[in-house]
Amino acid sequence: MGLVEDFQEYANKAKTLPPSTKDADKLILYGLYKQAMVGNVNTDRPGMLSPTDRAKWDAWKAVEGKTKEQAMTEYIAKVKEFLGQSAK
Repeated sequence: MGLVEDFQEYANKAKTLPPSTKDADKLILYGLYKQAMVGNVNTDRPGMLSPTDRAKWDAWKAVEGKTKEQAMTEYIAKVKEFLGQSAK
């Protein structure tokens, strides 16, 4: 399989992460996913009254500059890591 197919497979697997997965870990995945699918941040940072949207934006901004391939590769590695942790 190619990188895009692997990415899609692990994007589906990410939906099965246990509820105990930390929000910080989910934000890492969110940022990498957005970078892989959209590229660099293309919106303004949400205001103080939207803490969830602001956290998501910050997670995406943190991986700005990564190529689509880098973001996909890191996303796959993180999903594997988080699924491995939940198996313990």
